[in-house]
Amino acid sequence: MTDKPQRSGDGRDAVARRMEHCRKQIDALDERLVALLNERAAHALEIGRLKEVVDMEVYQPQREVVVLEQVRSASRGPLDAGAIGRIFERIIDENRRMERVLKEKKQGEGQ
Repeated sequence: MTDKPQRSGDGRDAVARRMEHCRKQIDALDERLVALLNERAAHALEIGRLKEVVDMEVYQPQREVVVLEQVRSASRGPLDAGAIGRIFERIIDENRRMERVLKEKKQGEGQ
């Protein structure tokens, strides 16, 4: 048994409605995030193409440091700078993977 007092049916209904509203908001935000992540990935792929033109390596650690510093400092919460950094590390890893796949594909085709 829990230590919380039992809530009335009306209270539970209000909580359920509020949760449903919040979930709908999250679903809408998720759709926007997916669109933004895909837009970011498209730019990363273009940068990958440009790197190839000038024979630059896919991995640019100095740029990664700058990006991570920017996103960490942009966070106003509730996610702290560490959480934002970990999320963006994963995003950057995926974008770098896409650049490598593109490069390997072009090498396989003989450019």
